[in-house]
Amino acid sequence: MIFVTVGTHEQQFNRLIKAVDDLVADGTIKEEVVIQKGFSDYEPKHCKIYKLISYKNMQKYYDKARIVITHGGPASFMAALERGKMPIVMPRLKKFNEHVNDHQDYFCREVEKRFGNILIVDTKESLARALGVTQRQRKSSSSNNVEFNKQIMRVIGEI
Repeated sequence: MIFVTVGTHEQQFNRLIKAVDDLVADGTIKEEVVIQKGFSDYEPKHCKIYKLISYKNMQKYYDKARIVITHGGPASFMAALERGKMPIVMPRLKKFNEHVNDHQDYFCREVEKRFGNILIVDTKESLARALGVTQRQRKSSSSNNVEFNKQIMRVIGEI
């Protein structure tokens, strides 16, 4: 199962949801997909969707998912990291009216550069390529979680 979350920010994130839905439609994704779509107005046709999910149920989806795809909110991608899963992250961008500025993009690129434990995508095509990365090729994030958390707090402090 693939779990997709866009968080609870009040702006739409149709770009991510449509990309995932298209990849299910064209057969690139062949497994069940559950999407927490937040305030997006695109209605997926090929995925199970929820507008919002309770914290308890969100944790269950993170646990069950083989792959987590998320927006660039630190709490969202860190929930996957805490479970030893390398998240695929598509940061929200201002130019698509997905956020008020590009802080998610900046922050995620710093995390990717410094730690290498998230996989950033920005298009349907780069998402399809990221889905092709096998679990063996991904760096494990669970073996050094305490040190990662210390370093991420330092990065946040620098921003």
